[in-house]
Amino acid sequence: MTRTVYYTATSLDGFIATAEHSLDWLLSRENDPGGPMGYDGFITGIGAAAMGATTYLWVREHDPDWLPDRPTWVFTHRDLTPPPGADVRFTADDPARVHAAMVEAAAGKDVWVMGGGDLAGQFADRGLLDEVVVAIAPVTLGGGAPLLPRHVELEVRETARNGEFVCVRLAVRRTPAAA
Repeated sequence: MTRTVYYTATSLDGFIATAEHSLDWLLSRENDPGGPMGYDGFITGIGAAAMGATTYLWVREHDPDWLPDRPTWVFTHRDLTPPPGADVRFTADDPARVHAAMVEAAAGKDVWVMGGGDLAGQFADRGLLDEVVVAIAPVTLGGGAPLLPRHVELEVRETARNGEFVCVRLAVRRTPAAA
């Protein structure tokens, strides 16, 4: 069954990027892509991806040769250009309107919400987000782009250490637990 997963890293104080959209704090930290909850194991289960325009522009700026190897939806109101030969689809639609197409394109694999806490929140608001996997770096930023700027009920499913990161896999709770 295809799941929609927000897989990201965050600072200890809950930011995925600085106010200037920098990830220098993240890229300077040691981790093992093949280790617990690492990128290598994660990406093999991904069939389609979603990202916001800020993430898309950051990736294109920092890796001009980047070509996604799976269908990728960029949620934006901007007029952007896809890399030549890439299956990048720009949309200003609500995630609920394109989610079924993303799941179909994933062909039995998962959908990765790869950038933007607000975008992940939009998926959660519509009951489309199934899991959050976050690597927590031992650094504070004091501000920036928040991890998930919404109230979302989650359940811890797994924890691990990968290099300098503490990693947590959380299921999205569809209905709040009884008190």
